[in-house]
Amino acid sequence: MPAPSDYRYLEDLVRIGYPVRDALAFVARHIGNPVGYRLVEALRGEKIGLVRAVEIMPSAGGEPTYVRGQRVLPDGSPASYFTPDDLVTTITEVVTPDGRPPGALNPKDKVVLHIPVKGYLRYLPGLYQGAVPAQRRDIVRADEVSARRWEPPKKDTLQSAEVQAFNADPLRRFLFIYQHIMTTITDRIDQVPALIDPGVTDPRFLPWLASWVSFELDSSLPLHQQRELTRRAIRLYRTRGTAPGVEEMIRVLTSAPVKVLELRYPNHFVLGKSTLSGGNDVSQRYRLGEPGAHFLVEPERARTTFFSVLLEPMPAFKRRFGERAVEVLARIAQIVTNEKPAHITFTILFAPTVSAPAATPNSPPSAPKR
Repeated sequence: MPAPSDYRYLEDLVRIGYPVRDALAFVARHIGNPVGYRLVEALRGEKIGLVRAVEIMPSAGGEPTYVRGQRVLPDGSPASYFTPDDLVTTITEVVTPDGRPPGALNPKDKVVLHIPVKGYLRYLPGLYQGAVPAQRRDIVRADEVSARRWEPPKKDTLQSAEVQAFNADPLRRFLFIYQHIMTTITDRIDQVPALIDPGVTDPRFLPWLASWVSFELDSSLPLHQQRELTRRAIRLYRTRGTAPGVEEMIRVLTSAPVKVLELRYPNHFVLGKSTLSGGNDVSQRYRLGEPGAHFLVEPERARTTFFSVLLEPMPAFKRRFGERAVEVLARIAQIVTNEKPAHITFTILFAPTVSAPAATPNSPPSAPKR
């Protein structure tokens, strides 16, 4: 009976022979099950670091399911690891210890990858590596009279062989402790390049990375914003105080669509045609639902000392941020104040809401869009 289709991704790992790091990412991307790995002793001629088999441990308990591969030649006979890869085909099978058909893969089942490594066992005699039998089989049998006189009872002989085999296993397990330690150290060495990548490094290293470019990182920000600020630190330094720099800083810290309009005066105050402001700042005016305010503008000030920060229309802004809209507006005002040159004044405006023209009874119907 063929295995369920849920196992096809795990069969691909064994059939292709994924490296361990690529295999971990492959499982996380395609099936999302909890994934780990187990180090096993590499066979003679076998490539290390590639997935040999996959063990699925049921979340509800019970016997595990195994995905195993077999290297075969074109005629179907088994192939050794010394056979060139272009002559070998790897076939996979999903098996259970009791021989029953495998069940469907549960998202909570743990996937354990079997990764062959070269351990310290290769420095030991073949007896401890398991490459030779624990008991010699080339002993010449004595005749019946000598056997009754000199040979110990058969039960004792079997017990001695079992003791030899049992003593070999603890030593293998003991040496595997050091193998796991060395593999952990090697993995950490392999991850050193990731320490200087703001997107994947440990959060504790982010302030250290930001200090490389003298960027002061605010630890109260969400983690994704800290990573993005650290990644863009050099670019933000180059464009600080400019319109693109202010726009990018607002987008990174608030995710609000924004456009900086340079050389733009605020709304002029005209007696009888202006709206007075009741709030002290833009967030209070937003909370009170007031329209855009008008301001007295000093006529001798040049246009280069003014600019406006244009946000999306107010209904769209409300839908985007909901209850956080007031806090986002206050944060935008704080960001612009910190990033702009000291002698320049700015105004925060909402884009006008564009309403579709109402159709008249005599107007012809619009053509359908293609």
